[in-house]
Amino acid sequence: MGAIAAAVNKRGENAVSAVFSMLTQLRHRGAEAHGIATPNSVRITRSLDDLLKEKIDSDIALGHDLSSLLPQDLPQPVLGDNFSLVFEGRLFPPLRTPETDEILERLKPNPETQAYNIIKKLEGSYVFAVALHNKILVGRDTIGANSLYYGEDQRTCAIASERKALWSLGMKNVKSFPPGNLAIINASGFSFQPVKTLTQPLIRTIYMESAAKHLQKLLLDSTRKRVADIDKVAVAFSGGLDSSLIAVLAKLCGVEPHLISVGLENQQEIQSAETAAEALELPLSTQAYTVSEVEQILPRILWLIEEPDPVKVSIAVPFYWVAETTSKMGYKVLFAGQGSDELFGGYQRYLGEYTKSVTTVRNAMYSDVAAAHETNFQRDIQVCSFHKVELRLPFTDPKVVDFALSLPINLKIESPQDALRKSVLRQVAKNLGMPAFIVNKTKKAIQYATGVNKALRKLSRKEGLNLNEYINRIFREVYPTEV
Repeated sequence: MGAIAAAVNKRGENAVSAVFSMLTQLRHRGAEAHGIATPNSVRITRSLDDLLKEKIDSDIALGHDLSSLLPQDLPQPVLGDNFSLVFEGRLFPPLRTPETDEILERLKPNPETQAYNIIKKLEGSYVFAVALHNKILVGRDTIGANSLYYGEDQRTCAIASERKALWSLGMKNVKSFPPGNLAIINASGFSFQPVKTLTQPLIRTIYMESAAKHLQKLLLDSTRKRVADIDKVAVAFSGGLDSSLIAVLAKLCGVEPHLISVGLENQQEIQSAETAAEALELPLSTQAYTVSEVEQILPRILWLIEEPDPVKVSIAVPFYWVAETTSKMGYKVLFAGQGSDELFGGYQRYLGEYTKSVTTVRNAMYSDVAAAHETNFQRDIQVCSFHKVELRLPFTDPKVVDFALSLPINLKIESPQDALRKSVLRQVAKNLGMPAFIVNKTKKAIQYATGVNKALRKLSRKEGLNLNEYINRIFREVYPTEV
């Protein structure tokens, strides 16, 4: 695990300095080893300073910062037959050997053809780049469950795990790399080819009993794949339906889940989590924070998520605390329930769409799933990566996503007055014997349940600003040239 970067110099000049600059910006994601590769050579050092001393000259270059979370995480890039490779993320089910070994073997016959097939056939949360003599091939998993961005200017085309790396090159129009796509990068720029992108399936005819039974199997399979290489896991826990279900599924798969709940002092959220954890007979760690601690951490949050979006900030703050606690407790992998609300109708705003038509709410949910890599996953992955924690999301398994999107809306939202929603998921929880008070708990967004949104508004009022103005002011202090 760690971070990747890659660049092509359009003028045929040296691209290595651009890659080194990006690795420097990304070293918070991995500092155990650093590597730069050309299409036919690799240099790996223990420090960036040593890497800078290497005399490497190529108009095409790849780079990697390593965070060795699991034994199979080894230094990169790696060298193949007349090409080099960087791979960031995890295949599911995970391998006991380095993922780069598997990818190298698949690329050998014909890198351009096989790069396409990797996206087509391999499931996981990953991004990769392959350097050939005159181009770079870049791919991202179908769901976009690992962060990747791209940008270009008159001199350079580049990709990186975070936007700040591309901003360090002076690039302004930085975009999220489209999931399920293969890009060819050369002196002419970017050329994207959709390979295995998210599509809206046809509505299937199915009833609640069968749907819940099949969904339970898919979620169990997804969880089993995501715990195959670990024996313990932390779970971001609120005491609600999604996080409780994730915890129970992990326990059924034979791993030891440890629940982690955070919030502001005197918030009901932590007490609710304690009650739920006791009922599930699972260990729980809680952490309470102050408004002052929200204020202190805010610049770092904005530096990590790279957006002055008040909603994203108010979600990222508690998630940062969860990841921090996970790391301090010695856990390498964190499970979370992201993706569930978009798939099963958890957001209250879907009721407004439902009043228009069933088609309208179905399309809104599909659009939200398709955009989740930008609205949710990238934010949370970047926060977790700072703490050297790997985020795994059982609800993002492609089979779970496809099945959920194919379900009739009435199995998710019974009517425009449905205060609970997520009916089929609640039925799964019932079938697993979970307590009724968890199964029937109403959703409360994390930014409100933890008290973070209220704390941010209090801080903004203290400065005589509204929340948007307050967040934007701090963002300009963190990134003065990127607004």
